[in-house]
Amino acid sequence: MDDKVREKLADVVEAFENTLVKLTDNEILSNQDRYREVTRRHAELKPIVTAYRRYLEAEAEKIEATELLVGEDDTDMVTYLTGLVSDLATELAELEANVRVMLVPKDPDDDKDVIVEIRSAAGGDEAALWADDLMRMYERFAERMGWKFETIDASVSDGGGLKEGTFSIKGLGAYARFKFEAGPHRVQRVPDTESQGRIHTSMATVAVLPEVEAVEVEIHENDLEIDTFRATGPGGQSVNTTDSAVRITHKPTGIVVTCQDEKSQLQNKVKAMRVLRARLYQAQMAEQLGERASARKSQIGTGDRSEKIRTYNFKENRVTDHRIGLTLHSLSEILAGDLDRFHEALMTNEAAERLDEVE
Repeated sequence: MDDKVREKLADVVEAFENTLVKLTDNEILSNQDRYREVTRRHAELKPIVTAYRRYLEAEAEKIEATELLVGEDDTDMVTYLTGLVSDLATELAELEANVRVMLVPKDPDDDKDVIVEIRSAAGGDEAALWADDLMRMYERFAERMGWKFETIDASVSDGGGLKEGTFSIKGLGAYARFKFEAGPHRVQRVPDTESQGRIHTSMATVAVLPEVEAVEVEIHENDLEIDTFRATGPGGQSVNTTDSAVRITHKPTGIVVTCQDEKSQLQNKVKAMRVLRARLYQAQMAEQLGERASARKSQIGTGDRSEKIRTYNFKENRVTDHRIGLTLHSLSEILAGDLDRFHEALMTNEAAERLDEVE
């Protein structure tokens, strides 16, 4: 283990020990918010500290065993010590690899809930039908994970598909998974209306936003222009007969959010504000970090057929994630919400890429 990694680990140990001191501080114990913050930080650091302390123990044991080998004449003892040194060397290599992975900076948004926006792109009515399929896939995925799925807004196309839709997913670690779904999704299949059996290629785009609390994004009432109008499309009693739909325009940025899914104007306004906060938050992060996703625009792309993060081919029962070159021949299971293999591979790839940050 090189000196740079050891220095980082020494800082982690110091931070961990500071959390132990804080957890005995009466001022912190009496403040629930501060207490939760400290216990969360303590839980984050503990696995790294435990692994590093074991590394130091194993390193000391290996040095001791190696020194004992020098001048040792007993054959049985030499065999034992040689085996011990080999075992400890293997353990040290594994511990170092694990510690390096744990040192990879965690995305601060990973534990957040998410707001997902789906839009039909190239492909006309077939693209809208594909957007609807994607929304159902994510609803099933949320069910598998035990997370709450909530529709915020949906606009139906003339052909019966989803022109655009917005929904939220509430569950610990939702963003850590859903962030890998951001981008253009391409489908290759024969539409129901195709009499010649020709395969069509269509696109739908997905944007994924971490949902944030009101205190995380400052929004001034004077910066908002709020319009109400009558909802369109399918809806429950009174949805289409009153001016319950809400359109909020954030004047400084030009961001526009609409919501018409709920029966009451107030409920639609609350949902629209959630989406607005999420969009503003990601825009702020993009500006601060520069390299971060250029907010929704880079996630969505142009929606052209040549752009895609994943291709779903119905004829070949094939789904390919182009970012990591992984192909699975289990289309029906994936559309039923089984995204685990893709997400696990993508998370492994992300960790490998970010390991450079601790080299």
